[in-house]
Amino acid sequence: MKIVIAGGSGQIGNCLSRAFAAAGHEIVVLSRRAGSSPEARCVPWDGRTLGSWASEIDGSDAVINLAGRSVNCRYTQENRRQIIESRTESARVVGEAIARAKRPPRVWLQAGTATIYADRRDAPNDEAAGIIREHETEFPEAWTFSVGVARAWEGACEEALTPQTRRVILRTSLVMNPDPGSVFDVLLGLVRRGLGGAMGDGGQFVSWIHHEDFVRAAGFLINRDDLAGPVNLAAPNPVPNAEFMREIRRAWGARFGLPAAAWMLTVGAFFLRTETELILKSRRVVPGRLLASGFEFKFPEWRGAARDLCEDWRRIRSRRRGSR
Repeated sequence: MKIVIAGGSGQIGNCLSRAFAAAGHEIVVLSRRAGSSPEARCVPWDGRTLGSWASEIDGSDAVINLAGRSVNCRYTQENRRQIIESRTESARVVGEAIARAKRPPRVWLQAGTATIYADRRDAPNDEAAGIIREHETEFPEAWTFSVGVARAWEGACEEALTPQTRRVILRTSLVMNPDPGSVFDVLLGLVRRGLGGAMGDGGQFVSWIHHEDFVRAAGFLINRDDLAGPVNLAAPNPVPNAEFMREIRRAWGARFGLPAAAWMLTVGAFFLRTETELILKSRRVVPGRLLASGFEFKFPEWRGAARDLCEDWRRIRSRRRGSR
């Protein structure tokens, strides 16, 4: 297959490119940043206007759009504008390219986020019964902004006129991989420094997915012509933050980790130029549609996933030291 990955130069895009290329597929990455990769052919685009890059979509088998400015920042007015526009404009222009294609792709996987669901600890959110609330008055206003972004992001895909192309929205949880700069790399860094205790009260749920299962789920959705619309990409067993961090410590061999109270996280987020929502919101999301469709997770439990990720983290760093 020829698979076009828009915004594919980041962490998740690299995971997909490596895996799909290893399986023998032709990979084209649309990126604002110039570069090259042994796994993919890189083609420049600006994420908002049609250009010569659109010819890559014409005749392709699948398009995956991951484009969007990182939300790991303070939600200033300018950053909010960039976060929303980078998502909605890229989805809109990908839709335009598909609509104009003489041979449109069979499927379009559009990135979304599990953050669209309400903060919950009482029950999990699946695609059928999950609660989506844009206004949660008991929580910081920044959390409301994130839900609005998620809805606008999905809306831009849903509005596209692509009758010959099946559309799947990936409501993705935290993708865990051992690469430098990844979410797992940051969390493990806290554990290695003795700071990997519970965050806040530790009761907020963490929804996650191992990078191998993320790639496998993407391939599953490309090949399943009966699946369209929103699909949760999350392991079936989200866990409270205290347990989540404890399992990382166990997998690493750390005996303890200092906890961080909510006020400490608020102060730290301010100086790190980010938002506490990324840590304190309870993302209790489960993959209802994937499970109902017969998808089997390689890493359904966090304990096994954390152990595998720690082993890979050590192996990657050891290999890098050995190549110097």
